Amino acid sequence: MKSLSGQFRKTTWDPILIISQIVAIQSVMYFFLGIWIWIITFILDDTRSLDYAFEYKEIHVRDFGGKLVIFIFILNSIVGALALWWLVQRTKQCLDFACTAHLIHLICCWMYNSNFPTTFSWWCLNIVSTTIMCVCGEFLCMKTEIKAIPLTVNSQKTAL
Repeated sequence: MKSLSGQFRKTTWDPILIISQIVAIQSVMYFFLGIWIWIITFILDDTRSLDYAFEYKEIHVRDFGGKLVIFIFILNSIVGALALWWLVQRTKQCLDFACTAHLIHLICCWMYNSNFPTTFSWWCLNIVSTTIMCVCGEFLCMKTEIKAIPLTVNSQKTAL
């Protein structure tokens, strides 16, 4: 016999689902970051390089190129929020997944540069990006979660 627990979703521990969501969000974010990098290297008439995604020195406000890199990371955090909305669909989990995505990015940058990031601009940008991704993702998920569930009533007239 099935019991009615009153819960909206299954809340059991599902590591395969969680890992696949983490991989999917990371893939979406890096895919779009690659597209944004391709666009700015076209604008700057520069060679395409992973440095724009992982090199600490690329994040600065000294010139137009550095400002574009900052802009694409901010834009990519909005893409990350959309990925949270589409893939996770839970307001309570947005902070966890946003922090996980940026922690993985920290590890990738650390490996790419062979040293831990110490630049203020890198940390500031990543904290801002995490915040934007989390808040926007929570907003989108909340809007979806509070939608009214449509109940259709059979409108056939019954004979009296």
